[in-house]
Amino acid sequence: QVQLVESGGGLVTAGGSLRLSCAASGRTFSSDTMAWFRQAPGNEREFVAAIRASGFIPYYADSVKGRFTASRDNAKNTVYLQMNSLKPEDTAVYYCAAGFSGPTMSRRSSYAYWGQGTQVTVSS
Repeated sequence: QVQLVESGGGLVTAGGSLRLSCAASGRTFSSDTMAWFRQAPGNEREFVAAIRASGFIPYYADSVKGRFTASRDNAKNTVYLQMNSLKPEDTAVYYCAAGFSGPTMSRRSSYAYWGQGTQVTVSS
């Protein structure tokens, strides 16, 4: 049974930083693209970042470029999201996604597995 467990969320003031982790179990995702999405109250779940297995190349939503960094440790079957210069509009539940089947990394429907989410709250 595949499980994705996010951690690292919390409350931070604007300009601060947080590092999210997503630990996968049940199968290895070392060959798969993994991603982060987020959902604020009243909004749809939106793409934040993805990182390919090949070359560890990351991709970002425009809203987080230059502030967030996605990385992965295949030996630990874990992906990370380093979030710097946080803004109140970054407040959301952040979800890890895996099991990418294409075609588009930024689409929710491209992923088969989801974590339970971790809350990030940024105060002004």
